[in-house]
Amino acid sequence: MTWESRRKILYSSIVLTICAFLIFLFVYPYLVKAPTCTDNKQNGTETGIDCGGSCLKMCTFQVDEISVLWSKSFKVVDGRYNAVAYLENHNKNAVVNKLHYRFRIADKDNIYIASREGYTYVPPSGKFAVFEPAIGVGNSVPVYTTFEFLEMPVWLAVSQDKIEQLKVNVDQIFLENENSFPKLKAVIENDSLFKIPDVNIIVILYDASGEAISASKTYLNFLYKKTSQDIVFTWPEPFSSKIVNKEIIPIYNIFYASLN
Repeated sequence: MTWESRRKILYSSIVLTICAFLIFLFVYPYLVKAPTCTDNKQNGTETGIDCGGSCLKMCTFQVDEISVLWSKSFKVVDGRYNAVAYLENHNKNAVVNKLHYRFRIADKDNIYIASREGYTYVPPSGKFAVFEPAIGVGNSVPVYTTFEFLEMPVWLAVSQDKIEQLKVNVDQIFLENENSFPKLKAVIENDSLFKIPDVNIIVILYDASGEAISASKTYLNFLYKKTSQDIVFTWPEPFSSKIVNKEIIPIYNIFYASLN
């Protein structure tokens, strides 16, 4: 073999090697994809399929079910009732962005007279409430109220740091006109550096025996950082019992709270 032939073979080999390397660089990302939280595989740091580890979504075996502590309907006026479910999230660092639920209301004969569906956010760690206003029951009188979730929750991990930084408090609670047209006033304070949108605030009123007597809800478009706002709840009729305790529950989506 002549030197000219060997040189052609050498040059051809170099060109082929470079071409193969370039093809490899182009094709490799398609053949070997980095693990993601949406590839329907358990890979990377995941502890389940697309859940746990570095994924925002938590695996079902990492979380406990939500407890329904009680559900009840409260008269507003004749034929209209507010329905409330009092719940508890046992998971310290897990929330649910959107969860489908249903209230069903029955009379003394356990015949269903009304129902209402909706969606709720599940806040981290602790008791919270779901409120549905002014459900029409016609001439019937509610005796039983049931509450259920209509889908499996998708749990999302939230950092403990953000939970601790979001400080929302309610104080200066005052109930007046209890025997005529009750009005409850309070002050809600955002002691954090986060701006919090879409704040639902539910109040539950209890008698001396600890029985829930009535409930109401109000709403704030925004609760700005390091500010406080007055909130007011009203009722068109007197309560059936003397109110001894008032529980006010602010509910907001922690993922929507921002520093800007």
